[in-house]
Amino acid sequence: MIEIRGVTRSYGAFKALDDANLAIREGEFFSLLGPSGCGKTTLLRMIAGFDTPTSGSIHIDGQPMEGIPANRRPTNMVFQSYAIFPHLNVEQNVAYGLKRLRLDAGEEKRRVEEALAQVSLSGLGKRGATELSGGQRQRVALARALVMRPKVLLLDEPLSALDKKLREQMQVELRRLQQAVGITFILVTHDQYEALALSDRIAVMFGGRIAQVASPKEIYQRPVNRQVADFLGGMNFMKGDVVETNGATITLDTPGFGRVRTEKPAGFVANGHATLGIRPERLRVLWDDATASHEIEGRVVERHYFGEITHLVVEVPGFEKPLSVTETNDFGADDLPLGAAIRLAYDPDALVAMGD
Repeated sequence: MIEIRGVTRSYGAFKALDDANLAIREGEFFSLLGPSGCGKTTLLRMIAGFDTPTSGSIHIDGQPMEGIPANRRPTNMVFQSYAIFPHLNVEQNVAYGLKRLRLDAGEEKRRVEEALAQVSLSGLGKRGATELSGGQRQRVALARALVMRPKVLLLDEPLSALDKKLREQMQVELRRLQQAVGITFILVTHDQYEALALSDRIAVMFGGRIAQVASPKEIYQRPVNRQVADFLGGMNFMKGDVVETNGATITLDTPGFGRVRTEKPAGFVANGHATLGIRPERLRVLWDDATASHEIEGRVVERHYFGEITHLVVEVPGFEKPLSVTETNDFGADDLPLGAAIRLAYDPDALVAMGD
């Protein structure tokens, strides 16, 4: 549906976007994820036609977009601020973009009602814009975009103004809506959990460049480098000395886990060492007399309670830094005293080699 070919956007000597190449499929929920200033909104605005590339090209549904203004592209955008007109009611807000199509009154009414039904706002057409909750305003903005029947819906951090509970509810609704209407959604977000929950695929961006494009599971479990791994949730890192590289695998010697064989990271260049990582939830506390084929011993130095889970910081001999461990509270992780000696089990398959 969308092809980004060698797109760069420069402002003087500063490159907001640097040689971006990306193919987004028809009907997928695609997220542009990264910290503030990484170039994700710049890329979204160029797809929308609000900005133009310094070099490179953008194609939508096979058509080049060079010289095509925003109002003639098969896209529509939902902004972070929603931009709801306060002097118009719900149905007037939704119908606003239809006016330039010069539809007859019956067709316009039918399309507005259809769009409101899609976002679960049927029956609220006469309600004033100022009488809406945050979630309702967000859905009005979605309906106003969908009523134009775009091929691509662009979402610029549309949930960032909502509180945590409402945000989580709207994430579920947004995914349901995308699956129901079947068009391509492109979401810009800095929230890694939002991207993981909603997306078919994610492009992770830093400093104007795309670091990795993959499914949420692949990006989380097999990040290509330390920067991607660190941005998507916590991870324990350690250095390993390269013993052997053999096809798709790499063998490392580590001071903590000993000799480890794992998948060779993408783009790996042999220079004698690599970074090894393991997610905190892949380290498990061994209770009582339980044993595991792979375990290490350590001492609890910090404990942080988060309701259903407890986050432990554990000093382990051989590791330069303490390990982060995420443990459910089923067996009493929340009651472990500081200084307690514990044993941790791990699966060697959870150890991921990656570039720096």
